Order: sequence, then structure tokens, then C-alpha cells
Amino acid sequence: MNSGTQHRIVVGVDGSDSSKCALRWALHQAALSGAAVHAITSWEFPAFYSWEGGPMPPDDFEEAARKSLADTVDEIEHEVSPAVPVQRELTHGHAAQTLLDASEGADLLVVGSRGHGSFYGALLGSVSQRCAQHAKCPVVIVRH
Repeated sequence: MNSGTQHRIVVGVDGSDSSKCALRWALHQAALSGAAVHAITSWEFPAFYSWEGGPMPPDDFEEAARKSLADTVDEIEHEVSPAVPVQRELTHGHAAQTLLDASEGADLLVVGSRGHGSFYGALLGSVSQRCAQHAKCPVVIVRH
């Protein structure tokens, strides 16, 4: 871990069971190492969305992601003790790139092995795979 600075573990959170396991693991590791956790959720307009009107208004995608981040962190923080500082961040963009950017200078990047990717994940490449290949810090992929 970095010496002389606040230790930081970045974790991707998307509300899936796999990301909950990743957050749980990151919180336990942070408690052991004295690090803070930086929990990140990113959101994008789905590929099927059009500006002519989709199933949800644009603001609803962001709000759904914000609620997912809050609910997930609240749930897992409640389970884990001792308390670890958690910075929550909601970003607009591709999940893998957001996590790679946030992990710059981090001690560790933690991701779940499967999120909500399915078909689009297969098309674009999985977030965990991209993070493992391109992160500038160690990466832990937590299996559900």
C-alpha cells in the first residue's frame, strides 16, 4: 500500500449480488489495512434508449443508479463492522472506464465477477476482465 497517504480501495457497485460480495470483501480488507473505501456506481443510457422516448425519462436512469448505490452501500455497511469510511460516487460513463480512472493511485481495485452486463457485457467485454487487464493497481475479482 502507498506510504504516507490515505490508503484507498476502489470498488465497483451496481446492486448485483456479485457487486455486494465485492463491496463486502473490500470493507473487510479496508478494516484490516486501515484503508478507506471508494464505492462507485456508473450509469449510461442503455443501447436501446432513443431521444425520441424510451421506457424511462433520462433523469430516471441516473436516479435509479443513485438509489442502487445508496441501498447497496447501506445494506453492506450495516453487515460489516468495524465501521470503515466509505466515499460514495455516482458517475456517468462506461463502468470499466470509470473504475479504471478512479483506481489511478488507489491501493486496490475490487470488482465482482459478474454484474448486470449479460448480453451487453458480452458485446462490450466484461467490466472485471477490462479492469484486470488495464488497471494500474492490483485488482481483486470477487466471485459470488
